[in-house]
Amino acid sequence: MKKNLLIFSLSIFACVTSFAQDSTEVSKVDEYNKWSIELNLGQGKGIKPYSTGYFASNADKVLGSFTLNHFNIGVRYMFSPKFGLKFDGAYDNLKNLSDESLDFEMRQIRIGVQGVVNAARLFDIQESLGRFGMLLHGGIQVAQMTPQMGVNEGVSEWNGGIMVGFTPEFRITKNLAVTADFTLISNVRQHFNWDGAYSDDSNNLAGSMYTTSLGISYSFGSHKVHGDWATITNKQQEEIDALEKRVGQIENDMSDSDQDGVPDYLDVEPNSIAGVAVDTKGRMVDINQNGVPDELEKYLNNTYVTNQTYNNDANSTEMMKKFINDGYVATYFDFNKKQPTNVSTEGIDFIRTYLLNNPEASVDIIGFADEIGNTPYNNKLANDRASNVKEILIKAGIAPERLNVISQGEDTSVDKDSAGARKLVRRVTFKVK
Repeated sequence: MKKNLLIFSLSIFACVTSFAQDSTEVSKVDEYNKWSIELNLGQGKGIKPYSTGYFASNADKVLGSFTLNHFNIGVRYMFSPKFGLKFDGAYDNLKNLSDESLDFEMRQIRIGVQGVVNAARLFDIQESLGRFGMLLHGGIQVAQMTPQMGVNEGVSEWNGGIMVGFTPEFRITKNLAVTADFTLISNVRQHFNWDGAYSDDSNNLAGSMYTTSLGISYSFGSHKVHGDWATITNKQQEEIDALEKRVGQIENDMSDSDQDGVPDYLDVEPNSIAGVAVDTKGRMVDINQNGVPDELEKYLNNTYVTNQTYNNDANSTEMMKKFINDGYVATYFDFNKKQPTNVSTEGIDFIRTYLLNNPEASVDIIGFADEIGNTPYNNKLANDRASNVKEILIKAGIAPERLNVISQGEDTSVDKDSAGARKLVRRVTFKVK
């Protein structure tokens, strides 16, 4: 028997080796194989009852002797990825496993029907288990017991009871798994002791036994993967996920990055200066088209200029310089783009107006990028943005020597996980010298 166990173990190892190259991960599927066939070999052992002088293993030994005496074959059908039904049959040939027990031999042929639960799916841990799985099973069984020696040799009795067990699995391919199984059987009708003696007690015996085995499970059908391992597409969950995504998008659209009262999805200028009046599309109001929002221009004139225009006043010019250098004048870019957005060229026009009104001034054109992507790429992207703004100003009549390009690379001052915040740092700013 030990030789048989070795041969069976080597067979399982050969299966594992031959299919080891199929390491393809199981992807989402709508359909899966529901039928599988299972084969197990191992040891069966009667727990009780025994006559005096008989026992299955020596109580002084932890494990006793091992005998390959249990054979099982079953067919399973899964109604859903979590629940199924299994029909199986088994052959057990129970003998004494200890030199100190009197000789006995009991043959048992059993059939059973059991419910099956995929515990990994039931507790929603299949993703964390990976290639491992766990099945729980339990049901009813009937068996024919026939002593093979002694006074009752050849006399058969039918008995029955309940059985429960668990089966760890390890996936080799999408349809093949190596299994181990432990099953406990408790008979509610049994008159034979496991040693073959007929009980003198007229009542039924509370007979019990257990089996431990190794085996393989193979699913079959028209699909590429068994339900034990498939990541099942859940239509209802997909609809919920899509709805959550839409709600998240709406929340993002309704955000107001520049706090001007116009939500971002309607705001064509999402970088307006706080406190400056905007129109219904979020654009700062500049009726005279001089590159300075009217409300800001009015404030500057009232604060720094008395009865003079800011263009002709030294204090106003200095204030404009501070206004630029503090970053209030900027132009913005879409994700991974080098050209300014159509709605953010006012900043470039403002700088052009300033340079035309101040012919001795020159400016640094400073490019920025957000943190998405690798740093070397973002440094180049920031430089390209500044260079493109320079080209626009050159074509608008500003001498190249008055324009100096600087790349500041990634701006890490905002939360990089916020799409709205990242919009604010994909920009070019200016510094008057």
